[in-house]
Amino acid sequence: MPVPALPRLGLGCAPLANLYRAVTEEEAEAAVAAAFDTGATYFDTAPHYGLGLSEERLGRALAGRDRASYVLSTKVGRRLRDLGPGEEPDGQGFADTPRRARVWDFTPDGIRAALEGSLERLGVDAVDVVYLHDVEDHLEEIHDGGFAALAELRDQGVVKAIGFGMNYSGVLAELVTAFDVDVVLCAGRWTLLERTALDDLLPVCEQRGTKVVVGGVYNSGVLADPRPGAPYNYTAAPEELLRRAQRMAAVCGEFGVPLRAAALRFPFGHPSVVSAVVGAAGEAEVRDNAAMFAHDIPDDMWHALVAHGLLDEDVPLPLSAAATNAGE
Repeated sequence: MPVPALPRLGLGCAPLANLYRAVTEEEAEAAVAAAFDTGATYFDTAPHYGLGLSEERLGRALAGRDRASYVLSTKVGRRLRDLGPGEEPDGQGFADTPRRARVWDFTPDGIRAALEGSLERLGVDAVDVVYLHDVEDHLEEIHDGGFAALAELRDQGVVKAIGFGMNYSGVLAELVTAFDVDVVLCAGRWTLLERTALDDLLPVCEQRGTKVVVGGVYNSGVLADPRPGAPYNYTAAPEELLRRAQRMAAVCGEFGVPLRAAALRFPFGHPSVVSAVVGAAGEAEVRDNAAMFAHDIPDDMWHALVAHGLLDEDVPLPLSAAATNAGE
């Protein structure tokens, strides 16, 4: 099946599950409503996010909406089970989670059970895209039947498109080469600060016709606000990287463009990139992301970043259609 048409901006739903801080049910519902208002109607979630809380909250927020009005993806590879007596949940960065535990499981039965659990929590009969999640330490299981099990669900029409989601572009490139992958979700490796995916994943995807969804466009936060101590890959950004982000912000500022707007638009310079999912914990963040994505960015700004040595000369730039047609 072809990959469903994805809005260029989607909502990453990990923050709805109390990622790093508690989020109220009302805040989560308002975030989803704002996504509909702004056209960011691709919702990406996973059982891992808050031990099922993200899927449950997203399902409640989507209840009653026309199923054809949004695109929905979730992930498999971690089953959830209820905790036994004396066990405590391991939030893994998520606060106030349900009393459940994650269980790695890439067996056919485990993948089917994980998807069935997701559908129940989401309150839907089907999702559009299913990613095998964080498989970098489970490649043998993927080759021994994990991918085949998910491909069978695609062949049966249970899901429309399948792929992989992780932070490691090199592993994704190997998997796209090895399997019939419709779409990948690559987080943090194709950004203003990181070109790793351009050197391994993106050429393979372009050759094979695999679609790419990007996540982590702000590299954990340093590209949203490059202040001292800003996070990068979930820890404090190294000084050299922080200075580079600050220089980028200064060049963008000369053209009246916020760094956040440039970070959101940048990945679309590559033709394989079809959508960017951005996490948000409430209505204001969703609307800010939409405003940043819609911000007018002159082509001269991208060329200035190259001229200042802040982007490599071989990096594909998200130039306007007129400039592209003129061969710039």
